[in-house]
Amino acid sequence: MKKIAIVQSNYIPWKGYFDLIAAVDEFILYDDMQYTRRDWRNRNQIKTPQGVQWLTVPVLVKGKYHQKIRETEIDGTDWAAVHWKTMVQNYRHAPYFQEIALWLEPLYLDKKYTYISHLNRCFIEAICNYLEIKTVITNSSDYTLLDGKTERLSDLCIQVGGTEYISGPAAKNYVDEDIFSNNGIKLTWFDYAGYPSYPQLWGEFTHGVTILDLLFNCGRDGSRYMRHVA
Repeated sequence: MKKIAIVQSNYIPWKGYFDLIAAVDEFILYDDMQYTRRDWRNRNQIKTPQGVQWLTVPVLVKGKYHQKIRETEIDGTDWAAVHWKTMVQNYRHAPYFQEIALWLEPLYLDKKYTYISHLNRCFIEAICNYLEIKTVITNSSDYTLLDGKTERLSDLCIQVGGTEYISGPAAKNYVDEDIFSNNGIKLTWFDYAGYPSYPQLWGEFTHGVTILDLLFNCGRDGSRYMRHVA
């Protein structure tokens, strides 16, 4: 049995994203999809005393259509220092800030990124490493890609020897379940509901912020507030 998930890369994603990674054997970053503006590819949210705040990585969008995520370039380098300064301002009093900063600060200040896909993967892998998530992470560009939304997903599972495809519930709007069934692949819908709250700074609890909020506040004990991370 081999469980597969195929998801577009996000910038410092929320905890549910990493729960899905931990639930599968191979997680394929689906960055051959079209880049979409004002989406999670290049931005996410943190908590501040003034409420939720967006952190956005500036990118170059060269045309309205047909630019793939993996082709999308980052616009400049100043954003990295700004994002890290914002993290420090809002989380420096969190219990595990210093522990997380040891590996997170160099990702912002010591590395250079050309493409949003590379940036996202670096941060995702660093967070997985901290949480000791052992799932294999690959890129969709490593494989042959068929035409057709469901056909492509199903064939990717076949190429990597997958026997079960685990999908986020939003894909119910377009996935043809029969294609997976005809290829002998079990289709399972991932459930993001029912996460417990955790000790969090700055007022009313908010689930949908970056997982860094959970890590700053709880460290490795953050896995207690997730379902599939040991």
